[in-house]
Amino acid sequence: MEFQHVTVLLQETVEGVFRDPAGTYVDCTLGGGGHSALILSKLGPEGKIVGFDQDPLAIANAEKRFQGDSRVILVEKNFENLEESLASLDLLPVQGIIFDLGVSSPQLDEAERGFSYMRDAELDMRMDPSNPISAKTLVNEWSAEELVELIWKYGEERWSKRIAEFIVQYRQEKEIETTGELVEIIKKAIPVGARREGPHPAKRTFQALRIGVNDELGVLERTLDQVIRCLAPGGRVGVITFHSLEDRIVKEKFQSWLGRCTCPPGFPICQCRAKPLARLINRKPILPSEEEINANPRARSSKLRIAEKL
Repeated sequence: MEFQHVTVLLQETVEGVFRDPAGTYVDCTLGGGGHSALILSKLGPEGKIVGFDQDPLAIANAEKRFQGDSRVILVEKNFENLEESLASLDLLPVQGIIFDLGVSSPQLDEAERGFSYMRDAELDMRMDPSNPISAKTLVNEWSAEELVELIWKYGEERWSKRIAEFIVQYRQEKEIETTGELVEIIKKAIPVGARREGPHPAKRTFQALRIGVNDELGVLERTLDQVIRCLAPGGRVGVITFHSLEDRIVKEKFQSWLGRCTCPPGFPICQCRAKPLARLINRKPILPSEEEINANPRARSSKLRIAEKL
């Protein structure tokens, strides 16, 4: 199957991160290869691009797309293995790192992956098919309390308690096996009045399950700690986020690199010895243009933040 994905904020990200045609760049979320292809068009013969993806379909597509180009190195791993993989390839430090977070279009559009609340399929949501835990595991085995916490924390769903109760009640009769079954359970749990406006009633719960199955926020936080160590001085990182939970993590991590004193107010002398590690390239996130949103509605919620290592 062709892995076709419309890359969001393509020019803005590459222009913001690319500095040196002879440098090494990392695309942590290879997907359809859009960012990598644009970087490759700017690279000289000594330059390199390392593409990470835990989805074998994305790697297979990239092998075909970049066939025979020795400047491209593909790594079929979660980007949490960033520092270790770059060290084993003897490519540290690097000049730029890009993240395009969230779920890619092919994963959403391929019904059998079980990411979409719009298509009936087996409940799955694993970005890495070898992951032993799927969305089906969570909804059938987790306690009501664990489900409430997951749906509230990662989906910011105000009806999380009712949804968890309805899930537990349903599974006493039979196992929840498909996305369609789960959507119907969620619809019954959310009062009719609350379903009349806003996004699809299952959107927040499906987001929460996807984040939980793939540990997306934990992986992001741990990887950003590696990023600052992997970059060469003057190297840049660009991160595209699609919801407030991701954006908050990126914003706070970037802020922590600015070296602001964290001592309690009133301390006569700074004890924390905070040193700036990076500077922000854009004080506010870069947003997609109206043209891009019209051409690709999935770009609507995207935000790009860029930082440079000092």
